[in-house]
Amino acid sequence: MPSQDEPSTDPWDKETKRKFQNKSKSEFFDPCQEAAARSIRCLNRNGGDRAMCTDYFEAYRACKKEWINKRKRDGGGLFNS
Repeated sequence: MPSQDEPSTDPWDKETKRKFQNKSKSEFFDPCQEAAARSIRCLNRNGGDRAMCTDYFEAYRACKKEWINKRKRDGGGLFNS
């Protein structure tokens, strides 16, 4: 479970959008990388037991969904920068 002191940042804020638009075409950029890292750490901590990390997986999915929806609203496709 995410702790209360972890910031819930917008995955598609102005700074993230700027970084994404200024990256090279071959460079991978994931604004939800922090959520992904937390889920991996949870799996490592719990011996790979996915059931113990459900909250982390849901947080990552929610972040990705929000990011993709904001990109669509802003007119940026998934493969355009």
